[in-house]
Formats: sequence, structure tokens, C-alpha cells
Amino acid sequence: MRLRPCIDLHDGQVKQIVGSSIRDEQGRSARYDLGGVRENFVSFEDAAHYAAIYREKNLPGGHIILLNSKERQPELYEVDRQQALAALRAYPGGMQAGGGMTPENAADFLDAGASHVIVTSYVFRNGELDGERLARMQEAVGRERLVLDLSCRRRENGSYTVVTDRWQKETSLTVDSRTLETLSGECGEFLIHAADVEGRRAGIELPLVRILGQWLGQRQKEERTDFAVTYAGGIHSLEDVRLLRQASGGRLDFTVGSALDLFGGNLRLDALVEEADRKC
Repeated sequence: MRLRPCIDLHDGQVKQIVGSSIRDEQGRSARYDLGGVRENFVSFEDAAHYAAIYREKNLPGGHIILLNSKERQPELYEVDRQQALAALRAYPGGMQAGGGMTPENAADFLDAGASHVIVTSYVFRNGELDGERLARMQEAVGRERLVLDLSCRRRENGSYTVVTDRWQKETSLTVDSRTLETLSGECGEFLIHAADVEGRRAGIELPLVRILGQWLGQRQKEERTDFAVTYAGGIHSLEDVRLLRQASGGRLDFTVGSALDLFGGNLRLDALVEEADRKC
């Protein structure tokens, strides 16, 4: 169980926002609705500042997410991109990069120092997983350096459905043991945000954590190679981390955003690292 640090970029700034507040207008102009974005924290520091902290603390495997739309907001996406590249250079090999990733631009992030590239929206088309696009990403970056972001929302029947395009579009793909097993052969890691609680500091999505933990537990029971899964969403106390450990058998890595002291929250980075290092 490891703490995976994060850097979220929006409008060229390091921010923590409520993920479900992002909306793209569906009108003719496809303009981005900035007014609806709920910001928990906006930093005066740049992304490289936080990457340097994570490097000093020896916290590899975190992720940098570009939140502006590459298609609808190319100018803002570009300033996000420049911030991300600077952070990767500040911690070479120590962080992953995601947001608007395609086979055409992934090499830029890898060359700047990203350990992995995170992808969601590109490998889905019309709500379905697109095998051809997934194969293109694998060819561009290598399967082991590809992280599939399976961020999801809970349906009324209790199942979890993958959502894309900054958690706005629901797909047909359900996050369950069968999906996890199938896709684990197509990538190096999973990153999974519980979109309904992301940024709300109101506790973890416990049923989702149990699904992920049970799948990892089955792999462990069968003595198969470890597979990294990072959970994100809702952590706001050390008790949440303990509950995450208990529910997943200590098999899940996790990330903390809005509740982290670096981003104006109440949880100290060092305390989280210490808690993550505790045994079950």
C-alpha cells in the first residue's frame, strides 16, 4: 500500500477541484463552462514545485492530470501541458502523465520524464472500448508504460460504470472482476477515481474499494504477479486510509488531493506516508 501523490492542472495552474463539477456545453460552439467548476484550492506555486517536493520525499508513481480539454480549449490545454512537462523534468521517472493523451503526443511526455502515460477517453468511442485505439496506444508507449484510467460512477443497481471525458460521459464498461482481469493484460497499471466523491472530502467509495481489493486478493491467492491499482476519491482523514487498508487487504495504492496539506487540506503529507507504510 503506497501513497501516490498527484498534481492536477487546470488553466495552467495547480488546482484541486470537485471532479463532477466539470461540464462541457453541448451547444454549437462547444464552449467550456468555466462558471460551473468548483475549486477547492488554487496554488500560487507551479507544478514543478510540487514535483520537487515529491522527489525530495521519494514518492514515485504519482500522477499529473491535465484537466482542460485539448479539443475545446487548445490554448488552455497548452499551458497545462507546459506545466506538466516542467513537473516531469523536475522529477524524471517519478510521475505519470494523463489528460488528452493520444499516440501522437504521448512521446512528448515520456521524453520529458514521465514513467507512464495515463489514458481513458482516447481508447473509448461512442461509449465502447475501442480495441484498435487501445492497440495504437500500446504501440506508441509500450504496454508496461500504459496506465488505464477506469474512473467510474455508481449506477442505481450498485454496479460501477467507467466514465470518460473528464468524468462526463458514461460508457458501457463495468468495473468488475472480469473487466479488471481482461484489461490487466493490456496495460501496466490501473488508476481509478471514484468520480462521485472526487474532491468532496466526504469519505471513500467503499463498495468500489472492495471490488478492487477482492480482485487483487484473488490474484494474490493464485500467486500471480502483483498488479498496481491506485484508488482516488473522498479520502479526508487517516481513518479513511485505515478503512481503505482494511477493505482492500492493504493491496490498493491511493492518492489524496483536496485533503492534503500541500493543497490547503488538513492531512500532513508525512503522516499519510507513515500511515501507508503500516502493515495490515
